[in-house]
Amino acid sequence: MSSAAFNPAFVPWFRAVAPYIHMHRGKTFVVGVEGEAIAAGKLGGIVTDLALIQSMGVRIVLVHGFRPQLTEQLAAKGHEAQFSHGMRVTDPVALDCAQEAAGQLRYEIEAAFSQGLPNTPMAGATVRVISGNFITARPVGIIDGVDFRHTGLVRKVDVAGITRSLDAGALVLLSPFGFSPTGEAFNLTMEEVATRVATSLQADKLIFLTQKPGVAIRPEEPVSEGNPVDTEIPLAEARRIVARLPRPETPLDTGYYLSRCITACEHGVERSHILPFAVDGALLLEIYVHDGIGTMVVDEKLESLREATADDVAGILRLIEPFEQDGTLVKRSRTEIERDIGNYSIVEHDGVIFACAALYPYPEAKTGEMAAVTVSPQSQGQGDGDKLLRRIEQRAREIGLGSIFVLTTRAMHWFIKRGFRQVPPDWLPEARIRKYNWDRKSQVLVKQL
Repeated sequence: MSSAAFNPAFVPWFRAVAPYIHMHRGKTFVVGVEGEAIAAGKLGGIVTDLALIQSMGVRIVLVHGFRPQLTEQLAAKGHEAQFSHGMRVTDPVALDCAQEAAGQLRYEIEAAFSQGLPNTPMAGATVRVISGNFITARPVGIIDGVDFRHTGLVRKVDVAGITRSLDAGALVLLSPFGFSPTGEAFNLTMEEVATRVATSLQADKLIFLTQKPGVAIRPEEPVSEGNPVDTEIPLAEARRIVARLPRPETPLDTGYYLSRCITACEHGVERSHILPFAVDGALLLEIYVHDGIGTMVVDEKLESLREATADDVAGILRLIEPFEQDGTLVKRSRTEIERDIGNYSIVEHDGVIFACAALYPYPEAKTGEMAAVTVSPQSQGQGDGDKLLRRIEQRAREIGLGSIFVLTTRAMHWFIKRGFRQVPPDWLPEARIRKYNWDRKSQVLVKQL
């Protein structure tokens, strides 16, 4: 067969994915999947993607929910579901239904991981699934006069037991159930189990597959074409968003999963994600593609990534001077940087500025220039450039810009790998064309937001 018959985009795509494969090998991910995803028929695709991710060296703990399945079981028995304070009241009938729903789902999930028919995505996959009593629970008790009966909270996670299973190459499957030291069963929530397991294991990622596509740029409004998903939210900003939103009561409330992501990040999980299970391959798109598809809450320490102030002018000058001297950057005077300091974002470690970038908006054209992009040779390769790009994108979205552009003579490939495309100089806003240096022959690259 001629090589022309193959997809020409495959090789560059696979090469672009390779750094993420290396980055995540040996890492631990806790994945929480809503019962609604299984009810919607998404189990097969999710299992296939998890098997693929595990085959690339990622250690996986999978926590499943069963809300709709439990509701269905209760309805079949003519028993009304009871809720209070945003939690289910688990009476003896609801506990029986919960155990039945969880057992059925666990069976379905284990069966899905066992499939290996030829000519299917699971062909040749060997995924050993281990389940067990890894969660010790305690009762919620009585709140404002409401007895929650068999509804519980996580008391302790068997970290050693889960770690031994992961070390043995198994995928650990957890149902949202826990048992007290006296053997009493408690109905838990998938969200709490996943969050507590992630923090107890000090996992590298906590990922929720949910009905919501993520958190919108304007969180108080639903996601739409004009209000897209915010792909990265710093921890401090996530706290501010939750503080101004109403108290979440259901999984469809914006703060419901966002608050869990905040808790995880505050307790040592550097990155937490909210992904839409409705999108086929959402896990792969989030983990192995630069921009991702859902919302990631990241614990970027405020002292390391922030907007610049007047006190940072000298540090920025020291950082960019060598790059101005070798022609990588256009020379900027101290007066110019002082005037525009509000446009700059910086990465700072121990009081030293290691990277910077500025955003110059052109509101009339709904675009902005990412300029003065500089990373110190001492920190190159550590992701500071990516942090700055994400921050500039976030700032651009917040002021309603639809794209950002850069002018570069030496870093074209870095930007192209991150979603920029080359355009002719006459694409530039009229005000920027007047300042374009035709002798420098800078390439113009644009990224849609």
